[in-house]
Amino acid sequence: MKVALLHYATPPVVGGVEQTIYYHALEMARAGYTVRVLTGDGAPFDPDIQVTVVPALSSRHPDVLAVKEQLDRGDVTPDFIALRDKLASLLSDALTDVDALIAHNVFTLHKNLPLTAALYDYVATRLPDHTTILAWHHDLAWDDPRYQNEVHSGYPWDLLRTAWPSVRHVTVSAAQQARLAALYDVPPERITVVPPGVDPARFFRWTETTHRLANELSLLQADLRLLLPARLTRRKNIEMALHILAALRNQTALDARLIVTGPPGPHNPANAAYLQNLLDLRRDLGLQHAAHFLYELDVAPDDDTMADLYQLADALLFPSAQEGFGIPILEAGLVRLPVFCSDISPLRETGGESAHYFDLHGDPAAIAARIATVLERDTAHRLRLRVLSDYTWKRIVEERVIPLVQTSNVG
Repeated sequence: MKVALLHYATPPVVGGVEQTIYYHALEMARAGYTVRVLTGDGAPFDPDIQVTVVPALSSRHPDVLAVKEQLDRGDVTPDFIALRDKLASLLSDALTDVDALIAHNVFTLHKNLPLTAALYDYVATRLPDHTTILAWHHDLAWDDPRYQNEVHSGYPWDLLRTAWPSVRHVTVSAAQQARLAALYDVPPERITVVPPGVDPARFFRWTETTHRLANELSLLQADLRLLLPARLTRRKNIEMALHILAALRNQTALDARLIVTGPPGPHNPANAAYLQNLLDLRRDLGLQHAAHFLYELDVAPDDDTMADLYQLADALLFPSAQEGFGIPILEAGLVRLPVFCSDISPLRETGGESAHYFDLHGDPAAIAARIATVLERDTAHRLRLRVLSDYTWKRIVEERVIPLVQTSNVG
């Protein structure tokens, strides 16, 4: 399918709408769609996405600003008609072969009313039967006190408070849905809510290695990520972590994961045998797809990747039987990561009263239950899980945007 996205501006212009367009375009292109962006102010931002800049689509173009000044006074002038007709011709040419158009803010905001009127003309008289039109509403001019002196009864302002035929309407929140339903005088269920999202990789500036690990191991799709930053040596007591992970998965039905970052210790030949013992135990516990030894993936995380893994994890699990100090406790503290560790003197000295300790010979099931309870009571942790589960751009586009794009027009 060929999908076009339309707005006054797109990246590198900075803004919430512009960011939404960026991720909609990026994720749809990654999903195999042919994506075209029509903008008044912007530039190419990805080699797989065609960006067409038409200056008159901008809300800041001199001709648009001149007409807006006239319209703000309530005057519909020949300048407006001429610009509307020019844009109608441009839209007709640009949209001839598209299967879906997602237009942002043009339907309810007055920043370029000639464009709104031109799009209405295209939808009403020239829309091919196969083309889906999605009106993505971020701002509503008619019910915003800031704009009451800039909108007037009659054409073209009434277009901003009319539910156009053959258009599917989308708002970014339930609150916006209620506002738009009241403005259009339609049932709220006729309006779909699709929120914006976040991109953890970009937000945290992940390394290429982190990208690879997140993708290959589906780490963002997991329900819980436990980090164990240690070499594979017996004193690190990694088998305890495996038993805790197994118990946690059994008790909660969560897709809990364990990420063990280090290779076998280099100074003891017995460490290779210990690794094999861990792999055998992982198999016996049914954790082949849940306990990840980065050494198996030929990954030796550098400092930047380790910082990413601390940010990505939900808790530090550190069951070491012997430590001189416990640097991972400090690193976890830097990123506010809950710490669950063995109750040995060096770790208690490091974590003080701010870590959760367990006996080296404790029951893994009891430890797992405590981890689950502590995290469940942590409101910040619950919010984080909600964000990763429901608000990543990839998930939003795949599960909410693309189904709308694939839906035929509605009357």
